[in-house]
Amino acid sequence: IVDLLSADAVKVRDGGTASIEAWGGSPLAATVTRIEPAGFTKISALGIEEQRVRTILKLKGAGPDAARLGHEFRVMAKISIYDSADTLRVPISALFRSQGEWSVFAIERGRARLTAIEIGQRNSEFAEVLKGLNPGARVILHPSDRVANATRVTSTKPAR
Repeated sequence: IVDLLSADAVKVRDGGTASIEAWGGSPLAATVTRIEPAGFTKISALGIEEQRVRTILKLKGAGPDAARLGHEFRVMAKISIYDSADTLRVPISALFRSQGEWSVFAIERGRARLTAIEIGQRNSEFAEVLKGLNPGARVILHPSDRVANATRVTSTKPAR
């Protein structure tokens, strides 16, 4: 059982995939089996009242490692709330706001092109691009204030 902030719990669905990590052993695969219908108030370590919701996960194929996971152990639960096999995405570090819209600098013919885009789902690494950018487009990561529309740029391939 993991306690989620209520704002996060509403995004989770029964049957969703999850993993239990940072508990002292190898990550454990799990499935969401229930999101409780009622929340409760908990005081955080910083003294802030938070609305929490109990979410029940079932371990999948739990091996001998899982037997060491005990009641009320501290864990990090990663729960998938969105999955798409064929999604155009850009690194979060390429995004910025311009005139109230999400934008990137796309590289076209050696120049930076200010490009407004519409984003969908995002996480700490990537944002889904719904409109405004073509597959295969190259974008500038961490654009500085020295980059403007039509600035000449040199492209480099990312290190792998």
